[in-house]
Amino acid sequence: MRPKSPTLTEHELELMKIVWELDKPTVRAVYEAFRRRRKIAYTSVMTMMNVLVDKGRLRKEKVERVNVYRPTQPRQKVLGSMVADFVRRVLDGSAKPLLVQLVEDERLSEADLDELRAMIQAQDEEKRP
Repeated sequence: MRPKSPTLTEHELELMKIVWELDKPTVRAVYEAFRRRRKIAYTSVMTMMNVLVDKGRLRKEKVERVNVYRPTQPRQKVLGSMVADFVRRVLDGSAKPLLVQLVEDERLSEADLDELRAMIQAQDEEKRP
């Protein structure tokens, strides 16, 4: 049996998004939220949550005879790590091909592009003496 990867699978990421949305959810709460998105078994949700505890992505604590779960890292940090890993593994460390693809596919709105321009300008101004 191969060791569990710290990288989140598609379903684990979907589950983590639910956990980030809810405040200290139980398996039941995550299951109910998952079911609104797609059909899934309660035991599958419970198993995934235990895997995420093993991976260090969730923390489990007993509160009044019920396990409640908390993410160990904020959403933005996890997503940032996933993007950085993708850029490193798939794009050999250069984010430019990703940005070019997003622009060519028209995945970025004018508002997104304006925000990126402002971020780049702010970063340039920070570098100036």
